Amino acid sequence: MTPGSQSLEDLIRASSRALVIGVGGGGDVVGALAAARFLEFCGLEFVLGGLSWERSVYDPIPGPRKLSEVRNVRDLHEYAWMANGNSQTTTGVPFAESKMAAVQGQEVLLIDINGGVKGAVDGLEVAMKELSTDLLVGLDVGGDSLAQGDEPGLRSPLADSIMLAAFAEMEKLGHRTLWGVFGYGSDGELTVDEIESALSKLAGAGGLLGGWSLTPKVAAELEEVVKTVPTEASAVPVRCFRGAWGESKIRSGQRSVKLTPLTALTFFMSATKLYETLSRPAQAVRGSASLENANDALRAIGVSTELDFERNKYQRSMES
Repeated sequence: MTPGSQSLEDLIRASSRALVIGVGGGGDVVGALAAARFLEFCGLEFVLGGLSWERSVYDPIPGPRKLSEVRNVRDLHEYAWMANGNSQTTTGVPFAESKMAAVQGQEVLLIDINGGVKGAVDGLEVAMKELSTDLLVGLDVGGDSLAQGDEPGLRSPLADSIMLAAFAEMEKLGHRTLWGVFGYGSDGELTVDEIESALSKLAGAGGLLGGWSLTPKVAAELEEVVKTVPTEASAVPVRCFRGAWGESKIRSGQRSVKLTPLTALTFFMSATKLYETLSRPAQAVRGSASLENANDALRAIGVSTELDFERNKYQRSMES
């Protein structure tokens, strides 16, 4: 059975311990916990992970942090380190993953994407070996990893593109991988119609592997977690599970999200099929060996990124 034709239960039954990474950084680690609880229900152990990239409202310095810019981490590799409750940047900013580590009472992996796709793959390979994991799961909160690059609302394609391309490479290297989208539309970037259209195309290519909803138990846990781990997008699906409906504003009123019970779903899919079928941004960054390589590759196909946004914002703050 080829990876693209596998079903979700095939991957789960073949695995015993998952590394579940919030691929967009920041609050995506909360969505990763929701997926990890599902895998745990299916009998797997798990380790949580995220990226060393906080939203600019918390860390105004543009881009993800490097190993030389953090303290109180346990390094496994130049681009992969374990965070604990005291891990922070050298300027004193804690990571969402640090707060998650404190809540869970165990270390959380941080992947640094400053090495582009190549660095991410190298870090992931070492991390999977060191953590004794045999299933690599990427969790995107909101669904912008489903973007083809020309969607008007797309704001943060860089991290997702690097990680999706890295997952496709990891599968080529023989690792079992799984990609998930939690709370689709909850980050206010892609519209529900755009996401559903992308999922339909992916399903037609045999890349949709299954789905799962929040449960009362997991929703209650996430409600407690978001009191400590700051996130807007990962909190939206919990609100929807509790009955929220209609339109809501996030990001200081700059983005609008549609509230529907379907937002409580996680769709699981083949990372490779998603990469091959839909993701022009991930295809563009595949050969990158640095963050700049990847950012330049996206700009070359007309896609602006969260790194561009953060740099412009930082420059304006310096000038003022």
